[in-house]
Amino acid sequence: MNPFSYSKPSDISQAVNLAGPASRFIAGGTNLLDLMKENIARPEHLIDITGLPLKEVRETANGGLIIGALVSNADLAWHPLVESRYPLLSQAVLAGASPQLRNMASTGGNLLQRTRCYYFYDSTVPCNKREPGSGCPAKNGLNRIHAILGASNECVATHPSDMCVALAALDAVVHVEGQAGRRKIEFADFHRLPADSPQRDTQLADDELITSIELPAPRFQQHSHYLKIRDRASYAFALVSVAAALELDGDIIKDVRLALGGVAHKPWRDKAVEQLLIGKPVSRENFVAAADAMLRDAQPLEHNAFKIKLARRAIVRALSDAAVRGNA
Repeated sequence: MNPFSYSKPSDISQAVNLAGPASRFIAGGTNLLDLMKENIARPEHLIDITGLPLKEVRETANGGLIIGALVSNADLAWHPLVESRYPLLSQAVLAGASPQLRNMASTGGNLLQRTRCYYFYDSTVPCNKREPGSGCPAKNGLNRIHAILGASNECVATHPSDMCVALAALDAVVHVEGQAGRRKIEFADFHRLPADSPQRDTQLADDELITSIELPAPRFQQHSHYLKIRDRASYAFALVSVAAALELDGDIIKDVRLALGGVAHKPWRDKAVEQLLIGKPVSRENFVAAADAMLRDAQPLEHNAFKIKLARRAIVRALSDAAVRGNA
């Protein structure tokens, strides 16, 4: 671990004015500290934001929810408003990590998790995410856990978060503040696909701080389901995960949200696929058609072709479970 300086600002303005290319914000530190110990992240300055007033969960005027960036994953999952109005989010958070990590991890930090690709974490091998232009050994190496959608010649890593898959499905908005002021980023635009710049995971500027996440008024609380498929149930990242949410009129689908995890560099959502289901009856046949459309552009690597079949079955199962949830 490299030496670094440390500060603990008392307000948001002070925090963002301290930030820059060589600094990193730190809250729970559940990912950043690992990266520092492995010499993958080498910030020259750490800005401790745990004293900032960003731990509130409150309703908005339009019936939505504002979640402060410092709300712990545990508090988020068990918050009464989240459990009752956004059960998809609660399920996703509880599917991730371990209870100890959820107690420490922050909501804002969850969005900034870096890939768990073993080549990225191994500083003895090249990696375009660490050093652009050095190469991607995962493409021709052991790539069982890697992307089947949205990858590039530069990077085939996947985004590890469960929470972010649910937030993508729920049309969340990320509130950030930087030296240029405040702005809102639609969740679909927050994370980046690798293209030729895999070192950039998000659209954040170096000085921008996530202050909160906003959820729209709830619509899918009666029919939603988060399904995570992993190598071991106790604690592992998703091989494939699915966030499915339906708004039904009898057995007719009025609206739908569908997002995948474990398959791409960011939570994967395709609005055109959702449109295919709107106005259709709930049926396995229609769900299979949606799954096929969702995976039509999948490009497997040598060791992860199984993910296509796994994802197809997971999509059908998650949509089927969402359709009956609330009616039992």
